[in-house]
Amino acid sequence: MPLILFNKPFQVLCQFSREPDRAQSHETLADYLDIPGIYPAGRLDADSEGLMLLTDDGRLQHQIAHPDHKEAKTYLVQVDGVPDAAALARLQAPLDLGDFVTKPCRAVQIAEPAWLWPRNPPIRVRQDKPTGWLAITLEEGKNRQVRRMTAAVGLPTLRLVRVSIGPFALATHPLMPGEWMEVPAAVIGGPKK
Repeated sequence: MPLILFNKPFQVLCQFSREPDRAQSHETLADYLDIPGIYPAGRLDADSEGLMLLTDDGRLQHQIAHPDHKEAKTYLVQVDGVPDAAALARLQAPLDLGDFVTKPCRAVQIAEPAWLWPRNPPIRVRQDKPTGWLAITLEEGKNRQVRRMTAAVGLPTLRLVRVSIGPFALATHPLMPGEWMEVPAAVIGGPKK
């Protein structure tokens, strides 16, 4: 039962099959991983990058991806604008996004990560509007949640990179976009503090 860490590049779909209407414009996981029987444990949107876990074990896949198990996920987020204390406080508190209210999370302003690879294609740059960086750690993961959260506080997301899931992080398992490695699955799902 392999557990695969994969650094998903920008514009790659989190599926192995091609969608007929999108086949020309997007690569899929099959363009990077040729391991029979594995499936993503959680997803990232095509316009998000970073760490994914894949496995051939349905129980483990459910344990990683299901919100009840609360594997913390950390995202580096480049936003349009500079976060202030009020925006950070709103991000950290439960935030009403209309169809659901987020759980409290950790959101801190950070410097642009020097180790982060350049995105291809690069984000748009506007000389008259600065950008800022946040590290946001969630124990839930609704569809497009981070993007919706930053937009709700007036800081639209320009770039979103997931850098950790539970005990696995790109800091300790350095992978460039498109690279993958196999790791022991035993460390997932240990007791929560």
